[in-house]
Amino acid sequence: MHLRKVEFLISAVTPEQYPEGNKPELAVSGRSNVGKSSLINKLTNRKNLAKVGKTPGKTQTINFFNIDDEWYLVDLPGYGYAKVSRRTKAQWGKMMDTYFRVRENLKGVIQLVDIRHKPTEDDRMMVNMLWQCQIPFLLVATKADKVARGQRPKYQKIIAETLGLKSWQEIIPFSSEDGTGMEDLEEAVNHIIYEKN
Repeated sequence: MHLRKVEFLISAVTPEQYPEGNKPELAVSGRSNVGKSSLINKLTNRKNLAKVGKTPGKTQTINFFNIDDEWYLVDLPGYGYAKVSRRTKAQWGKMMDTYFRVRENLKGVIQLVDIRHKPTEDDRMMVNMLWQCQIPFLLVATKADKVARGQRPKYQKIIAETLGLKSWQEIIPFSSEDGTGMEDLEEAVNHIIYEKN
């Protein structure tokens, strides 16, 4: 995946602030601290495109990136961070629900979970929201370098069972540290963006 042009476009909270919906769009969703920024930087081959913060819950807006003037990559707010107020959590939920319902050019979502942990109630709520909105999603299990290769299927099965997925084999184990799953992820992204138009 050789991207020529990758640039930040805008941080948005309301639909009025979204860029014009004339290009296919792919969003990245996941819990705070799941490795969302690292995955975006690895996928785009840019070191600091998405800010990797030491403080979880830093992304509180919907951030749009222009990719090769052909499609948009969208960084959604990380959810499930305990130190955020209930009111803020409710605002994030409403913001994402609105985005999913009004953004007609959204082709799919890369939904991240940490391979080492059973998905949380927040993860289940996010996956259910995607199902309700009939948005295709690709499940990516991050931090795969922290688990021995032979052990990964065991963790993938737990994730699939918890989230109600039909097959654990559809989950892509991924690591931004050692590049595990990079080829599979790129292939899936190409399919979503270029073959589902």
